[in-house]
Amino acid sequence: MNKAITEGLVLMPSAFTSGLDVWSSEDGTPGSATYDGASNAAFVAADADFGGALEIVKQDTTTQLRYMGETPLQPGMYLQITARVKCVSGNLPTVRIAGWAGDASLDHVTGVTETGPEVTLTTYGEVVEVSAIVGAGVRGGVDMAWGLDAVYGHFGIDLTGSNGGSIRIDDIQIDDVSSYFLADSIGIIDVRDYGAIGDGVTDCSDAFEAADAAANGRKILVPEGTYLLENTVTLVHEAIFQGTMTMDDDVRLALRREFHLNSYIDAFGDEVLAFKKAFQALLNFSDHDSLDLCGRRIEIYGPIDMQAAVDNKTTSEVRRVIRNGQFNCQESTDWNLDVSTSSASYSTSNKRQLTNVSNIANIQPGSHVTGNGVGREVYVTSVNVGAQTLELSQALYGASANQTYTFTRYKYIFDFSGFSKLSQLVIDDVEFLCNGRASGVLLGLSGSVFQMRDCHFKSPLNRGITSSGAGCQDLIIDRCFFVSNEQSIRAETRQSIAFNVNANDSKVRENRFQRFGHTGIVFGNGHLFTGNHWFQGDTDTDSPRMAGLVFTYPNVKSVVTGNYIDNSFIEMTNEHDAEPDFSSEYSFGGLTITGNIFTVNDSADWFSWIVVKPYGSGHFIQGLSVQGNTFKSLNGNIDRVEKVDTTFATLDNSRMRNIVFAGNSYNAVTEPCFNPVTLEFTQSSTANNWTLDPSAYLPFDGWARTVESVVFTEQLTDSSGNNVSTMPYVTNNYGTDSNQVRLSFPEATEGSVQISVRMDKPI
Repeated sequence: MNKAITEGLVLMPSAFTSGLDVWSSEDGTPGSATYDGASNAAFVAADADFGGALEIVKQDTTTQLRYMGETPLQPGMYLQITARVKCVSGNLPTVRIAGWAGDASLDHVTGVTETGPEVTLTTYGEVVEVSAIVGAGVRGGVDMAWGLDAVYGHFGIDLTGSNGGSIRIDDIQIDDVSSYFLADSIGIIDVRDYGAIGDGVTDCSDAFEAADAAANGRKILVPEGTYLLENTVTLVHEAIFQGTMTMDDDVRLALRREFHLNSYIDAFGDEVLAFKKAFQALLNFSDHDSLDLCGRRIEIYGPIDMQAAVDNKTTSEVRRVIRNGQFNCQESTDWNLDVSTSSASYSTSNKRQLTNVSNIANIQPGSHVTGNGVGREVYVTSVNVGAQTLELSQALYGASANQTYTFTRYKYIFDFSGFSKLSQLVIDDVEFLCNGRASGVLLGLSGSVFQMRDCHFKSPLNRGITSSGAGCQDLIIDRCFFVSNEQSIRAETRQSIAFNVNANDSKVRENRFQRFGHTGIVFGNGHLFTGNHWFQGDTDTDSPRMAGLVFTYPNVKSVVTGNYIDNSFIEMTNEHDAEPDFSSEYSFGGLTITGNIFTVNDSADWFSWIVVKPYGSGHFIQGLSVQGNTFKSLNGNIDRVEKVDTTFATLDNSRMRNIVFAGNSYNAVTEPCFNPVTLEFTQSSTANNWTLDPSAYLPFDGWARTVESVVFTEQLTDSSGNNVSTMPYVTNNYGTDSNQVRLSFPEATEGSVQISVRMDKPI
């Protein structure tokens, strides 16, 4: 590249024959003295070697010659100044190329080198050539590196050494030698040509921006070295990193042309730092919606604080995607759990707050809370050290007014808890190799439509996906694979949980969950669970099985359809209710369970697949549909598919409403259940009152509350065999347990009858 040609820049100084009034004996700036009429200078028209030449008699310690024209100097441009000289008489001096650096304000640029290499003349009449190269960058072969501030120069020579010598000087030549340094033939420019210095201490922000502005479709080369950026830099053009970048956490590097993890690894060297900087850029500019990890496996030695990586944002609500990579946890003490124990006060009047918390400075937001009367998956959402209070993700069902709690802060590969609101973030095709050292992902405190799709969670120590607040609104988990770290131990001793939900409207679809303590703990309503397979068995015989899917909001308005529910059960509780006794509220229900496969093997016979566990009295079921499912037990029968866990309370059978158990198939289930149930009874001896017992078939030990139909399947007769045509009346809720039906006839009668009985009121 020669800018004298390509951009029409005038580089060459005037020839001496044109006059000496543009040749300064000082620094070349306007107003400085010239050689025009000087007593020690004259133009020689016919020198044998030079033709026309300037002859100067050296009279000063440093005799200067500067062209007063402003020779332009642009970023990426390198100029070579050449002078041919000879001594004709007197003392032999030393000669060097020299210049004066000027900025855009016509002021002197200080602190730069303004002289080239010196050459001492040794023979009279011998022509000696001196030269020097000037440019912005500190490059090999550049004698005067002036940086980006200098935009022009006054160039010439200095004569030093002894005075008294007569020196003849040929016309000074200035050539554009940028091609020596710029690889135009392969379309690359070098950041050093724009003032970048790879010493790790010089701020190269302006140099990088200048190189990008000048690239014009070419690639930007960052040579070996360490380049400091003190300000955020955006590179539109592709960068080739041979050196590495260094910058503070709050400084961003946006690589718009090749925005993927490999580019950032090239830029920063360290994989984890590169990922943080790439994620920081992802949330701070709009040119790309996704960060491709390029299938890289990133070795990590501690949790990644995702908000701290971004630094300048605590909220993000624009769709962004992290895709296609793997994070592999290595052994490190940074994965150690932080556990503290504190006494605190609790009141149902402020049901999601603990007060008077001792040792509060040691309690971290996001900590899991355990203690008497604390339900599953309760977390600390915020801590106020000064007020000695902390906020909870859920209410406590049975905590004492004053008691001790344990706070455990799990460590997550991705920790988003620093975001007060994080919405529409998608993690796609990412594998979290927790290796029994870490948990997977901790969501932000609030937000919606966080998506995990086609991801793998391998051996999380405690949790797969955790919501410590409301960042799980509209949570989507699709086609993910969760493998527990506790597969070899008994089901009831496992503590791991694949995911939890505190808000509404989650969609969990086509996932596989393998041997966790629980698969999901779910609060709120409006949830969809379709096409999943979760299994939680062990290798022991007649061993307990644990809940797979736990609903902790009583009336869940949710659907469980087309799942494979293996060696675990669905549990409905109200353990996140500060006043768990029934009051003016919806009770258990709003749940549709259809088209699922339920299986269990080698289990205790008291196992059931559908369990309701009220944590307070007075509750009942209103709206439960269990239809079209297949229930199958292997290696032994189980008693029933459904039951009430009465650890804390039982259900109020007098208030059961709108419950359907129909179209299900039962295999190795001793007492299948139906609602309504249609049974045929035979009264073999005459009696005025027939007592019919459908209780074994009614769900949840329900009462015989409704008789929908009574159909006699043969002629009724009296004791003499005479036909009886009178109709009985029906007594519901008959018997000491209210689970029988009595038919009362005006006279003693015998025969057969088919009745349809419900344990609820349908409306």
